[in-house]
Amino acid sequence: MFYVPLYIEALRVRPRLMFWLATSAQAALWVIVPMLFYAAPPGGLAQLLAIAHEPSLRDTIGPPLAYWLAEIAFRLAGLFGVYLLSQICVIATFCCVFALGREMVGPMHAALATLLMVGIFAFAVPTPDFGPPILAMALWAATLLLYWHAIMRKRRQVWYAFAAVAACLLITTDFALIFLGMLAVFTVLTARGRAAADTFEAWVAAAAVVAMALANLVLLQRAGFSLALVTNRLRLAGTAGANTAAWLRFTAAIVLAHGGLLLLVALACGWPRTRIAPAPAISRSPVAPFAVTFVKTFAIAPILLASIALVLSGLSLPLGAAAPFLVLSGLAVVVLGSDSIALYHQRVLGLAWAGLLLLPVIFVPSVIALLPWVTSTELKVAQPANAMGQFFADSFSRRTGRPLAIVGGDVRLAELVAVGAPNRPSVYFDTNPARAPSISATTIRHDGAVIVWPAADTNPAPPAEIKARFPDLVPEVPHSFDRPVRGRLPPLLIGWGVIRPADER
Repeated sequence: MFYVPLYIEALRVRPRLMFWLATSAQAALWVIVPMLFYAAPPGGLAQLLAIAHEPSLRDTIGPPLAYWLAEIAFRLAGLFGVYLLSQICVIATFCCVFALGREMVGPMHAALATLLMVGIFAFAVPTPDFGPPILAMALWAATLLLYWHAIMRKRRQVWYAFAAVAACLLITTDFALIFLGMLAVFTVLTARGRAAADTFEAWVAAAAVVAMALANLVLLQRAGFSLALVTNRLRLAGTAGANTAAWLRFTAAIVLAHGGLLLLVALACGWPRTRIAPAPAISRSPVAPFAVTFVKTFAIAPILLASIALVLSGLSLPLGAAAPFLVLSGLAVVVLGSDSIALYHQRVLGLAWAGLLLLPVIFVPSVIALLPWVTSTELKVAQPANAMGQFFADSFSRRTGRPLAIVGGDVRLAELVAVGAPNRPSVYFDTNPARAPSISATTIRHDGAVIVWPAADTNPAPPAEIKARFPDLVPEVPHSFDRPVRGRLPPLLIGWGVIRPADER
């Protein structure tokens, strides 16, 4: 007699409900956890918000759409708005994958594909850390879905929506040219693609995308990318060995990102071997060969091309930045699997999936609470950004009678002060002025600023490099801030000083 867990029966009877329960649960958890337990923005989010706050956001940062949206979300609802924006991107990605899978393999297998994505997000996609990769993930999934409808359903008006989403992708990520280039090649090399592209709407969409692609090339050039630098690097001795090692590291990182998915697939396929019978099979109609080609192409080819581009340019890809390349991984497993999927280890499989969803949610607060006691260290998300921002903004205002407009010094601390201060001061990136081109040493002398640095004791003297960079600085006694969890850590001392506005000296 078969034992069928409730979640498997729900997959068979109400796949759409299972999809929405899983997707909304993941999104809700990763809005709640950072709001309750993060005292500071995770990853590079504080820097992204500091750059996005610039009134003259320049093209030297690369494609700017994620910065614009983050600034809008932060102005509307603070960090909650940014965390919510990130999860909206996750939900949009899952919805597009589910809709695409429903077209190819039916709703039950499409729901399976999206459930498998939890095994990727647990290891590779820190979703609260909003940025270009998170937004590009959603836009790339939407681009693929619209392209499928345009060529398979022959909905000619969809080409206009495809062009709009592709244009947004081009002003979101440096890798957009790889994604859209693959679509162009696929269109030319397949009979269905050529037939669907031979319409007026498709040509209009192509013209719009090409125009935006040229603009993307300009953005890449102004952000520092140059084919000449790549060519010169290839001529250096030992480049081949270094490139091979870099490519292997990238490949290992991508495999690691799929660790949770591989675990779920192994359990579902009956590993480790057991005499327990599988649950009744979840069946579908045979998958069209064109759908198999489509999924294999866009699940694998962008990763290979990106790895080559990164190796040749000498750049690296942080694990979280790989999110757009993992969009079709779950769907690829399902499409390439059997038309009748029998799930083994039903109970363990359900627990493993729940663990991949919940363990990171439990792990992060636990580490924040235990790390200061066990290792005398803390996560960056445990630094009290709001308290720091409020103190330095009030201190500057009391001394000068003006709101704090600029904060500089140690970049990480300055970014946290800028996020936590009620009036959103700008960050002075003196070592990389392209991030904030409207602020210069002259601006600081005119408007004044607070300069911050990590301090080891109560000695007010700034480090030598700070004093050299800011000769007008008037240092103050370092201020101690309460940590959310003190543990065995020393007091959090922040050295600081004020540069008074020019008309008050």
